[in-house]
Amino acid sequence: MKVFGFVRRSEKFFVHVTCNVIIGITLLTIFAFSIFSPVASQAYVSTGGAIYNGDRSSNNVCLMINVYWGTEYLGSMLETLAKHNIKTTFFVGGCWVAKNNEMLQKICSMGHEIGNHGYFHKDHAKISSAKNQDEIYMTQELVRAVCGAQMVLFAPPSGSVNDKVISTAAKLGYKTIMWSRDTIDWRDKDRDLIFRRATEKTVGGDLILMHPTEKTAEALDDIITTLKSKGLCLTTVSQTINLN
Repeated sequence: MKVFGFVRRSEKFFVHVTCNVIIGITLLTIFAFSIFSPVASQAYVSTGGAIYNGDRSSNNVCLMINVYWGTEYLGSMLETLAKHNIKTTFFVGGCWVAKNNEMLQKICSMGHEIGNHGYFHKDHAKISSAKNQDEIYMTQELVRAVCGAQMVLFAPPSGSVNDKVISTAAKLGYKTIMWSRDTIDWRDKDRDLIFRRATEKTVGGDLILMHPTEKTAEALDDIITTLKSKGLCLTTVSQTINLN
């Protein structure tokens, strides 16, 4: 596992062992938490709906980026965001974080918001409250160990959501985040189509879903320029939904 990018091999070995110990402790904690936590043993209750968009009276929008793969395109996307001085929200999967410590640290160091995207990309509406809890909690603790980020936003993989998912996330301190516009870039590898889906009829409060794909990276600069030309302010999910 790549961890922290230290130069000397002895230091790399030490951090490698340390991170594995942290992950092991996290797994044991999750096991105990699943057995004794009231979330695992009690029926879920609805705590309100998922959030699909932010304040429609504002000009804030967010290009929210879900990450389980596509690491090779993140560098280019981060450069484009930095070029336009934009901070956005990356929802990261735990299994991706475990293999890409240095990239997560880079994203954090550039001031971007980090959100929770579960650990193994499960269908959260179809798994139990206890399994939902495990997916969220395990990712939370791994991200905290790698870069220190305290996450408060949870985006269920594939948008698989119901009251159970929302309630379990809420009990762990999370708002459940969906989207109002979807580039569907994971399926349609068409730069122009991705651009149109991100920019046409986009208004204040929109949460625009995208992923680190080759064509998304190619379109990102034009997407940002076009949204700015409409008077929209590109920012994080938290700022778009007035959480901060």
